[in-house]
Amino acid sequence: MPFIPHTENDIQDMLSAVGVKKIDNLFDEIPSDVPLADIEKMPEGLDELSAIRLLAERAPEFNFGACFIGAGAYEHHIPAAVWDIVTRGEFYTAYTPYQAEASQGTLEVIYEYQTIMTELMAMEVSNASLYDGASALAEAVLMAARIGDGVVVLVPRNIHPHYRDVLKTIINPEIIKLIEWDYDEKTGRVDLNQLKNTEYDIAIISQPNFLGCVEEVDDITKIVHEKKALLIAVVNPIAMALLKPPGKWGDSGADIVCGDGQPLGVPLAGGGPYFGFLCCRKKDIRQLPGRIVGRTNDANGKMGFVLTLQAREQHIRRAKATSNICTNQGLLVTAATIYMRLLGGKGLQAVAKKCLDNTEKLKQLLSKIEGVEIVFNAPTFHEFVIRVSKPMKKNNIQAGFALGDYYPELNNCLLVCVTETKTADDLEKYSLGLL
Repeated sequence: MPFIPHTENDIQDMLSAVGVKKIDNLFDEIPSDVPLADIEKMPEGLDELSAIRLLAERAPEFNFGACFIGAGAYEHHIPAAVWDIVTRGEFYTAYTPYQAEASQGTLEVIYEYQTIMTELMAMEVSNASLYDGASALAEAVLMAARIGDGVVVLVPRNIHPHYRDVLKTIINPEIIKLIEWDYDEKTGRVDLNQLKNTEYDIAIISQPNFLGCVEEVDDITKIVHEKKALLIAVVNPIAMALLKPPGKWGDSGADIVCGDGQPLGVPLAGGGPYFGFLCCRKKDIRQLPGRIVGRTNDANGKMGFVLTLQAREQHIRRAKATSNICTNQGLLVTAATIYMRLLGGKGLQAVAKKCLDNTEKLKQLLSKIEGVEIVFNAPTFHEFVIRVSKPMKKNNIQAGFALGDYYPELNNCLLVCVTETKTADDLEKYSLGLL
């Protein structure tokens, strides 16, 4: 059934309309001497995630497995209310407001989304959204090239390999030069010596990086800015609820922040669709691709929402447009907005903390198994790399992402992802598969 929340004011208004003071008055015809049900043997209530898991495990002829694959697309618990609201007709059929001011509900959702993202990233401005994290990075590089005069970009090897491929496809190599930035074989973090000794105009850093390692972002930000270069941060939005947000890195923060919003209430769904996000400083707002929604008051003093900035080629002269490939993934942004509002700041932190705790527990279990090596010694968020010397037993587990095809030096290595959806039994079952 539709999710229709009732506030205390709603309840009081309805009771007043039918002429009663409290809900109990609606049931006063039930005799008070009717014995209450004996519920002493009833089990305690479960939260939504635990209840769904229990029902799935009890389903007949259903072998409940566990997914430990991350690599840019993550299995998080999405409260049922999120997509119950999103699939209402008002949202489900909406794409993007071409007659914008007539779409006040859509504009308000985008405004709320932008507000939340700036708070989460500690940045001043957020656009409406982009296709996905990879195209968001490409847009961020093009944006940085417009802001500065430089065209040499330092691209870390430990960023998502698909992001690197998309970047190479979209960026014109005759205009913008991409330099490979290596990582340390012991820590999995980027090489700070190369950062110091290389000439570049733009540097990209992933936090956490594709290998799950948490980077030394304060030092990186200071080095980049001392060289008068711009820093682009590619971040996991869930991790930003626990780690230092990019707007506070170093002395002045990252210049541009981007990433994929999939962890924020968007299901895996066979590979998409997802959405990308992009944030920046207010001084660079006119180089931001996409659109920005603002809040104002109309002639009668009533609050309303308007498209404040729209730099797409569909709205202004093509030569002045910041992008001709950006779009507003409105439905997914709506889901992310509802997800973040339902959880709130403390809820997002709790999710991030549970992911971190589960990851450390699995690390401890695996570190005791002969033939399993934890490859990097840097702190990690909810992914880490293991090297295995033998095949894993078939136990209905998707064990991780094989890295050999993208990193030849990491042959026989798996990128393992652990989120808040994993139970102690899941972790134990994973470790038993490697015994």
